[in-house]
Amino acid sequence: MNKTELIDAMAADSGITKAAAKKALESFLGNVEGSLKSGGRVSLVGFGSWSVSKRNAREGRNPSTGKTIQIAAKNVVKFKAGADLGKAVN
Repeated sequence: MNKTELIDAMAADSGITKAAAKKALESFLGNVEGSLKSGGRVSLVGFGSWSVSKRNAREGRNPSTGKTIQIAAKNVVKFKAGADLGKAVN
């Protein structure tokens, strides 16, 4: 499912317009992003939670040349599925 299909499904399920569904989805995504940028955690009970984790700098290898390269440290987003989502998938 892509973003357009999700917006269509949200509009159909809730009886709102596609424009309103798009606005709601963009608001949700913006708030999740804002919380993660500020170092917070977003948790939806039963669905899952997003958090930010720091990945340290490390050495890697260029696969085509075999030469050692430095990979910079960065923050990565992690998602952990909730119990209800896990049960629904299985």
